Amino acid sequence: MTDKPRSHGRLAIGPSLVPRDLMSPTPRLHGAWTVRIITLFPAAFPGVLGESLTGKALHEGLWALETIDLRRFGEGRHRNVDDTPTGGGAGMVLRPDVVAAALDEAAAGTPPDRAGWPVVCLSPRGRRFDQSTAHRWARAKGATLLCGRFEGVDQRILEAREIEEISLGDFVLTGGEIAAQAMIDATVRLLPGVLGNQTSTEEESFSDGLLEHPQYTRPNDWCGHAVPEVLLSGHHARIAEWRRAQSVALTRRRRPDLWLAYCAAHGLDPESGKPA
Repeated sequence: MTDKPRSHGRLAIGPSLVPRDLMSPTPRLHGAWTVRIITLFPAAFPGVLGESLTGKALHEGLWALETIDLRRFGEGRHRNVDDTPTGGGAGMVLRPDVVAAALDEAAAGTPPDRAGWPVVCLSPRGRRFDQSTAHRWARAKGATLLCGRFEGVDQRILEAREIEEISLGDFVLTGGEIAAQAMIDATVRLLPGVLGNQTSTEEESFSDGLLEHPQYTRPNDWCGHAVPEVLLSGHHARIAEWRRAQSVALTRRRRPDLWLAYCAAHGLDPESGKPA
């Protein structure tokens, strides 16, 4: 009897403009979360996503990454993808016809509803990315990320295709590629099987609306700095109470915006931390 490969019966087969070897070192498992990235710099990927746990999961086929080179859809001999802003102004704007052609290719084989497959433009004017967004994306089958460049993307394509605008934070980057890698990392680590201990995602910062408590390890005394005694007590209830208090204190001090949102969600008075 001939032994079957370990991946037999589990690989996903789908349309592709580039031939794929199904028995390649990085097979794609059936149902694997997939991200399609529209970018002028496809060589920037996977970047850091190819390292550590996300890289291991990528090579094992637990998730998949596809890049779509926006330059291929450019106009004219020089494959122009942008033009000057209508009404004047500095910089250049990505053309709607060029972006539309790339989005059409990215949409092949994806669910039509945005809940099943978010389509996102990475833009500094977008809604700020957070842990709840990562969870939302992780529940979908995949996502398409359009990496913005120059002065941005023509507004008409964003509206016509109902593209969600997301920002990594309140600052401006030269393009969306770095932001895309950060958002993908935050999403992929939530997928089943990616982290060795899935419980860790339930206890870390933002999982319950608060910042994570401080962490310690051996040696118990380092250069005169001792681990808090309660953590050495073996009393799990006291340890849990201490960690909770630390999370509350850190959040109130460092992120008052998160603390106010947490209190509002749990019916607490922001001053006392007790039920309002």
